[in-house]
Amino acid sequence: MSLVTLLPFIVLIGAMFLMTRSAKKKQQAAAQMRDDMQPGTGVRTIGGMYATVKEIQDDTVILEVAPGVHAVYAKNAIGAVLDDAEYNRIVHGDDELETEGTLVPDDASSLTAGEHADADDDVAKIDLGKKPEDDTAAKDAEVKDAKTDGEGDAK
Repeated sequence: MSLVTLLPFIVLIGAMFLMTRSAKKKQQAAAQMRDDMQPGTGVRTIGGMYATVKEIQDDTVILEVAPGVHAVYAKNAIGAVLDDAEYNRIVHGDDELETEGTLVPDDASSLTAGEHADADDDVAKIDLGKKPEDDTAAKDAEVKDAKTDGEGDAK
């Protein structure tokens, strides 16, 4: 067999090796993250629930999902271990975002706050309503298209 014949198989095996290698790295990183959990740490489960770690056992974790409410989860169910600032921002609604530079407002009202209120009076109002003459023109077109008694399409 020639090298040209074996080349597709070599490329396929190489691609499979690279894919499994990256998946293995992701699994190792997730396992390391789960091993780094400590009691009192905020976590997010793979189902999207935020909770605080109360106790860590061999294959399970006891989470406090609400004050006084504890649940047992598998360690594999922990999707992310959050730092304290992010956990408090998400769960408790702390708005202490550490941003650099200026913040962009949610609406444009704060952008025009310094201008005069009289500027709105100078702008001409545009009427977007339907005018009466347009209504009569539409009725004339309907009358023209309407068929009278006795007229039909089939002969």
